[in-house]
Amino acid sequence: MNVLNSFKLEGQVIIITGGAGLLGMEYARAVAEAGGISVVADINGKAAVSVAKEVTAQNEVKALGLYVDVSDKRSVGALVKRVLKEFGRIDGLVNNAGLNPKFEKSHAREFTNSFEDYPLDLWNKCLAADVTGTFLCAQAVSKAMLLAGKGSIVNVSSIYGVVGPDQRLYQKGNSKAPVNYKPVAYSVSKSAVLGLTSYLATYWGGRGIRVNTLTPGGVFNNHDGEFVKRYSAHTPLGRMAKQDELNAAVVFLLSDASSYMTGSNLVVDGGWTAW
Repeated sequence: MNVLNSFKLEGQVIIITGGAGLLGMEYARAVAEAGGISVVADINGKAAVSVAKEVTAQNEVKALGLYVDVSDKRSVGALVKRVLKEFGRIDGLVNNAGLNPKFEKSHAREFTNSFEDYPLDLWNKCLAADVTGTFLCAQAVSKAMLLAGKGSIVNVSSIYGVVGPDQRLYQKGNSKAPVNYKPVAYSVSKSAVLGLTSYLATYWGGRGIRVNTLTPGGVFNNHDGEFVKRYSAHTPLGRMAKQDELNAAVVFLLSDASSYMTGSNLVVDGGWTAW
């Protein structure tokens, strides 16, 4: 096998959930650059269509933007049905959709609740998107993949699914400022994704479907300067990730370059978990 050719996704149909988000759109571009057909699926249907048009224009490879609510079984089923009608195949899935509130004022409710008082509605909302959504999407694409005898599923976790959050990063220097916490639901849901990956990898191991996890570290998204400074000081590479620094990892896991890899967790975190 030619090494460079093994990374190609030519003609392959890849669904990216949360495809209109910060990283989802990067993954869609990466798939297209590798020759694949990106299905940009997002709860913001208009944004998904817009990203798909941009990907098509930039790469001259067809991309499709579709609405999906990953926490709703009917919505996920409708997505898969539409993709199969359009292309007749599904070769890969990137389970990227999920809730990861940014550390800023607009998400104050998520960050100002301690574990002792964390609201059940926020817990359920996060697990529905991150865990149930990953389960439903993997389940929905599996039938087409099993018929084809092959497929690759990439479940996106987080460093906080591997290690506990350093809550000191989220505190303000002002003693009068409210105490902040990285939400418990986020860590638990991302840890569950790792468990689901292991289960599915062994369950489908002999039937051609590979399932792996991609675990990113913090990705810069115009975060508060104080937070960036603290986070970077805690990272061996001394900075947060750039938005496109996970693209090659996604293509690797989707492609034949990782053909003997399943049940694994590919950590791309600047060394965060190496301490």
